[in-house]
Amino acid sequence: MVKVITYGTYDLLHEGHINLLRRAKALGDYLIVGVTNDNFDRERGKLNVRNNVLERVEAVKATGIADEIIIEDYVGQKIDDIQKYGVDIFTVGSDWEGKFDYLNEYCKVVYLPRTEGISSTMLREESQEVVKLGIVGMGRVGKRFLTEVPFVSGIRVEAAFDVDTESLKDYLKDKEGIGACADFDELLEKSDAVYVATPHLSHYEYCKRAILAGKHVLCETPFVLDGRQAEELYDLAKVHQVVLMEANKTAHCPAFNHLMVMIKSGVIGTVVDIEASLSKLLPDKSLREFDPAQAGGSMFELGSYPLLPIIKLLGTDFRHVSFYSLMENGVDIYTKGFMHYPKAVCSFKLGLGVKTEGNLIISGTKGYAYVPAPWWKTDYFELRYEDQNENKKFFYKWDGAGLRYELQEFVSCIFNHRYSSVRFSQKESIAMADLMQRFTERKNFMEI
Repeated sequence: MVKVITYGTYDLLHEGHINLLRRAKALGDYLIVGVTNDNFDRERGKLNVRNNVLERVEAVKATGIADEIIIEDYVGQKIDDIQKYGVDIFTVGSDWEGKFDYLNEYCKVVYLPRTEGISSTMLREESQEVVKLGIVGMGRVGKRFLTEVPFVSGIRVEAAFDVDTESLKDYLKDKEGIGACADFDELLEKSDAVYVATPHLSHYEYCKRAILAGKHVLCETPFVLDGRQAEELYDLAKVHQVVLMEANKTAHCPAFNHLMVMIKSGVIGTVVDIEASLSKLLPDKSLREFDPAQAGGSMFELGSYPLLPIIKLLGTDFRHVSFYSLMENGVDIYTKGFMHYPKAVCSFKLGLGVKTEGNLIISGTKGYAYVPAPWWKTDYFELRYEDQNENKKFFYKWDGAGLRYELQEFVSCIFNHRYSSVRFSQKESIAMADLMQRFTERKNFMEI
């Protein structure tokens, strides 16, 4: 049996892809198709937003041409796959002529003619309408977000609004094509979607007004600080058929998502304990983070990140949660929390006035996962076992501020009419808001 392998993104599967697959199949008896993961376009400076990897796998499967489909996750995998599957022929389109000659050491390399006049890039340019985005709140996060937008295709910042109108105009004076809006209503008129990066307590109002105006909404984390408000907004978004998504950058980080998938697949056995921590010392006590009137403090400012792996892996049906906080001038400068599940216990540590290690440890019945600080910007993690010879290390690239990952998922949801992301579901977001509400109401709370 002659085995053939080929690779591609297969985004917006078209006639050219199908012709190439047929030509590849004709080279042998068994065709393996490698579908590149969602991070393929990072090296080209863009993030693919039209079809995620699962949708692309299904599209290739539906052609009926491939005998086996695999996912390409890392640089160098082609050599591993050729050896693993006993491949005789590697083939790819002629536009890659010479690029893969190094594989001749392992199998025969064949460059196939491509179908002229059609490509995924061309189809995206022809069919993809550009989402006009309005940014609400041009503070520290809003400014970082603006620098990330050029790395995601299919979206353009059209307008911005901030209560400090003079500072906004001054900041945007050299930002071509972005209008400084006098009020939020003007921004809504100019935008298809809204990114909310304002102080926590204003999220609910801005999100609700945008949804009622029929705009898609990406809201900075923490989404809202009340579970009932979160549920109301997601229900409202469903009624108005718009995408509403919480912008938790870690939830959309490629490495973090891979870690979650691996652990759910059982690589460390059953999870029985999770320890997550995050802290940052801010010397300027006049900042919003230390103002109780603006929902300052460690829990509200940092809590959504350490809570994320707990909720992702163990779910939203916890039995009990308790908080222990060191308070200063009305805000918690340090909080340690415990969450109890039927067969697991978790802890999280947060600090704005106390420094901690900032790592993530997920303990299971077969081994544990270790992510060093800063784990919320995951680019490396380890799986560790009793037999150290079985330990594995995983390395990834973290691009820019990481906000492009959440933006890519947001735009993908808009174009593909997906109203909830599996990376951070609405149910998980609501549970996060409910935990914030419990802290606000001081349920099972003790000051230390």
